[in-house]
Amino acid sequence: MTADAFQVLPAVDLLGDEAVRLEQGDFGRVAARARPEELVRRFAAAGARVIHVVDLDGARRGRIRTDVVGRLVEAARPAKVQASGGIRSPADAERLLTAGATRVVVGTAALAQVGALEQFVAELGDRLVVAIDVRGGRVAARGWLDDTGFEAGDVARRCAEAGVSRILCTAIERDGMLGGPDLDLLREVKEASGLPVLAAGGIRSEADLAAVAAIGCEGAVVGRALLDGSLPLRLLG
Repeated sequence: MTADAFQVLPAVDLLGDEAVRLEQGDFGRVAARARPEELVRRFAAAGARVIHVVDLDGARRGRIRTDVVGRLVEAARPAKVQASGGIRSPADAERLLTAGATRVVVGTAALAQVGALEQFVAELGDRLVVAIDVRGGRVAARGWLDDTGFEAGDVARRCAEAGVSRILCTAIERDGMLGGPDLDLLREVKEASGLPVLAAGGIRSEADLAAVAAIGCEGAVVGRALLDGSLPLRLLG
């Protein structure tokens, strides 16, 4: 696993004006709190190339906050920002890109109706990342509050057929729990899609990162393990 072949993306999850880490995506279980601008500066100073920013309020309410993303883009320089949360249309995504994000992550809206995924791909190209957030083998939506009824592998295949460039796959039950990644889920999504996959959920050690890399994932989004020191910040460089 080399720095060029595998990338660790630090996660900054926003709830109101704070950066937080939730356990299993539960808004009532906040495991850590920090100031967002300070956190992205810290990650950028450690050598992060891309910082994964999630607006949890946006994900729940279906609206984006371009002002917040814009501030974090400035604070993160020279690192880039991958923005997520609240995107409901290609126009929303374009507004976040205009605010300075390099890539946008879309889940619910891309799966909402026939042709939506293809429209996002046509308008955003390789600036689009599709989120496959999985609980109990099925894809969740709207800030992980709803069950779409779709199986992870089926959504992964749809992404490949639509021309998606990259997938972010999160094991919801493991998110923020430091219990290790769901390697079976990641392997399923990787094999079903054949696309570059970013792994998320439960990653706690360098051994976990090596295991994810061995499956063929291009990188991992890591939150709590970086905040509590389980993973050293030097891995970002």
